Amino acid sequence: MVGAGPAGLAAAATASAAGRRVVLLDSGVVPGGQYWRHRRHFPPGGPRYRELAGALRRVEYRPEAGVWFAEAGFVLHVPGGTVEAERVVLATGAHDRVVPFPGWDLPGVLTAGGAQALLKGQGVVAGRRVVVAGTGPFLLPVATGLAEAGARVVGVFEAGNPFRMVRHLPVPAAKLREAAGYAVRLARHRIPYRTGHRVVAAHGGTEVTAVTVRGPGGATRRVDCDTLAVGHGFVPALELPVLLGCATRLDADTNLVVTVDHDQRTSVPDVHAAGEITGVGGADLALVEGTIAGAAAAGIGVPDGLVHRRARLRRFAAALHAVHPVPGSWVDALTDDTVICRCEEVRFEAVRAALTDLGATETRTVKALTRTGMGWCQGRMCGFAVACLTAREQGRPVRAADLEAFANRPIVAPVTLGELAAGMIE
Repeated sequence: MVGAGPAGLAAAATASAAGRRVVLLDSGVVPGGQYWRHRRHFPPGGPRYRELAGALRRVEYRPEAGVWFAEAGFVLHVPGGTVEAERVVLATGAHDRVVPFPGWDLPGVLTAGGAQALLKGQGVVAGRRVVVAGTGPFLLPVATGLAEAGARVVGVFEAGNPFRMVRHLPVPAAKLREAAGYAVRLARHRIPYRTGHRVVAAHGGTEVTAVTVRGPGGATRRVDCDTLAVGHGFVPALELPVLLGCATRLDADTNLVVTVDHDQRTSVPDVHAAGEITGVGGADLALVEGTIAGAAAAGIGVPDGLVHRRARLRRFAAALHAVHPVPGSWVDALTDDTVICRCEEVRFEAVRAALTDLGATETRTVKALTRTGMGWCQGRMCGFAVACLTAREQGRPVRAADLEAFANRPIVAPVTLGELAAGMIE
């Protein structure tokens, strides 16, 4: 098992309960992934987490063992050595999806997931006066969590319109209760919640001091802040499945995801996948998919009730994608000197020149001409934006091939030459 978030924990617990020997590899220092991220010795509450964490007693759990390379067969390379396996369940999760805008590279601008990770993992509040912006339900726990930790959240600016969920009735009762709970918490902390609004620029010198928010009809206003937490959903972490040769497809939210069958099997024999890498859908869906993948990998039957629950949760995820799309108008806010690739400091004018003057028609060519996606993050931050810009210039929707150029990374995680030289990695 690779990844100790909800999907990986559920898979490990299910397979180990069936009597299989399970090794659970994770890059984190504690189990839980982003959803259950916590400080050491301060585990999250809730019976489901306690149940899955307790099941680790039956598992060979290895924290701080991020897989940096994988060979068919399977040999998984981790810091300090290798792990051999007959079957693999991949549950590597996802990271924040962002789109560039003027000033997004200022200190004080961070992803919504980054703000939450600081709070849950280190107990650090990202700022004193915070704007939370982007699209998707994830903005709600970020905003309320920051407010309850002492920050002044001056506004949540949602680009979409979540009230359109009424078109996708019935909404699961548990999700309605969850939404009502966030509404109460927003009201308690007097946090304005504005739909159809998006941040189009961040301002400041050495750090962010304000943002410009554009509302319906194009009207703009300036909002003072010292921190901006922004996110537009998530991007599945596909490095390992792509490295192993798993087939992928384009999902409804314009993400590249792993193709799986009824039992969460990928196109590669003995490789299963679960959670966000098969389609972003939240923790509840990840838990169900992880349980199914763990059962299938262990060779035991999957209850029909679990399969039906997966189908319901997938339908709900598809409805969320329809209600919270990344607004295509983000491109209109770009200026020539807007940074697109932060690692390589590639600006919009260079990307546009590659597409219009140099004749690039695909993201691989843009990448080669401009070095977008060749820096530290290997396109995790800029890949989606470059794919959108390329497709827009060609007058077509984003295709799977546009995103594949940023998913194929032979070295999954950074490995220092010092580690190699010291013999820490064989």
